[in-house]
Amino acid sequence: MTTMNKFRVALAAAALTFTTATASMAQTAAPLKIGYTSVEYVLSQMPESKQIESQLKDYSTQLKNQLDAKATDFRTKGEAYQKGAAAMSDPVRADKEKELQNLQQSIQEFQQNAEASLQQKQQALLKPALDKLQKNIDAVAEENGFTYILNSDGASPVLLHGPKEGDVSDLILKKMGITPGAATAPKVTTPAAPAPSAVPAASTTKTKTKTKK
Repeated sequence: MTTMNKFRVALAAAALTFTTATASMAQTAAPLKIGYTSVEYVLSQMPESKQIESQLKDYSTQLKNQLDAKATDFRTKGEAYQKGAAAMSDPVRADKEKELQNLQQSIQEFQQNAEASLQQKQQALLKPALDKLQKNIDAVAEENGFTYILNSDGASPVLLHGPKEGDVSDLILKKMGITPGAATAPKVTTPAAPAPSAVPAASTTKTKTKTKK
């Protein structure tokens, strides 16, 4: 047998072995079953959703009240400065202007921190509900033989198309003892960062009221 013939026989044997192994794996491997759910929909049906929404609203109101107090203080001192600036000495006027600038900066920083704080508050409140949801997703997948369960939410969802029978959202709700579609809780969203009423800029106030020597 020539070297070329030996090579062809070896190649054919290897191909046969690969084909046999693949067929064997196909016979023994469990069938792939994929399901999907809308996390937003399931969360909105959970009783925790209303509680989270209420707590976020209360927390947002607290932040807004603090911000409004700062804004009121700024406006009060700004109006007092405008009325008395002409009679102030240069050192006093400069000190008042610096105070107004610091107050304005404090308001801006508070707004930024309030937005971050709201997001952190939402994450902390959602974690127990999401942990509960994950536990029930795992249980539904195990009981119904799903290999994967995807999330169909978002602007770029993991799932772009799937059969209706693959939607396990209602199975998850029933697993938690919730009747699908019975709740009317809104989707949990982070409230907009609190903003005070219009606050005049300190730099503008300074330009309008500063007098010439």
